[in-house]
Amino acid sequence: MVPLSFGGHEFLALADGALYWPARAALLVADLHLEKASWFAARGQLLPPYDSQATLAALTTLVARTGATEIWCLGDSFHDVEGCDRLPVAAQEMLRGLIAATRWTWITGNHDPAIRDRCGGDVAEEVVVDGIVMRHEADPRETRPELSGHFHPKLRVRVRGRQVARRCFIGSGTKIILPAFGSLTGGLDADHPEIVRAVGKAAQAWVPVADRLLRFPLAA
Repeated sequence: MVPLSFGGHEFLALADGALYWPARAALLVADLHLEKASWFAARGQLLPPYDSQATLAALTTLVARTGATEIWCLGDSFHDVEGCDRLPVAAQEMLRGLIAATRWTWITGNHDPAIRDRCGGDVAEEVVVDGIVMRHEADPRETRPELSGHFHPKLRVRVRGRQVARRCFIGSGTKIILPAFGSLTGGLDADHPEIVRAVGKAAQAWVPVADRLLRFPLAA
């Protein structure tokens, strides 16, 4: 966990792709995309049906490691509006157990704007918590401190002649875009024009490594 100051608050950036807010004992994740594999399977593209269990197992481990009592999911938590209905029994049990043990809030996203049953928890389009806006997609016009997801940012760099891709945070003075936490999610290059449009050219890609935060200017 790497200390990170943002919006007048102290956070910890996790290599797993989550943010932890110690003052609130809150864990923030984005883009779980639960039941993505079953969505593709229904359309003829068969994928191993274990993505939801893997994602929720990873989240369960983080909750235990951090002691989080609040969970904020920043949109696209399910791959479609019926995703919760398709969760396997084991995944449903994991999810309902997490929700029962925490104060859980779903922020709606473009993939899951109107889920009939989110397996419990509170639902909001966006919220403001202690002066920080939480929404799914960054708003370039927003001047308040803002946390979001949506873009699944990944940083691609060359290391000893080989290209390496790692999920990353995108950060500026007023915005942080979280990477996708889901086990079956692709990624958009950190310097993609849509990301730059959302956060500005001065933003950086952040990669938590051990006890430090590696920073890469998007312009580079």
